[in-house]
Amino acid sequence: MKTYIFKVIVEPDEDRWHAYCPILEKYGAITWGYTQEEALKNIQDVVEMVVEELIEDHIPIPKEPQEEVEVFSEPRAIVTI
Repeated sequence: MKTYIFKVIVEPDEDRWHAYCPILEKYGAITWGYTQEEALKNIQDVVEMVVEELIEDHIPIPKEPQEEVEVFSEPRAIVTI
């Protein structure tokens, strides 16, 4: 089991918030929400779906650059405040 922590960007975009994961953007890890919290929740869901699809398609999950993804061999709990 490995734990992946992906960098995400959440920024205002007119009347809503735009969110994306730079390292997974080419696989469709882009979404939005009416609030910053909604956009963050949505990008979490999208990143999980993208990673599941990569695994199903036998495509390696990106592990670099280190400023965009961290990989741990042991389980981790991630909390965003």
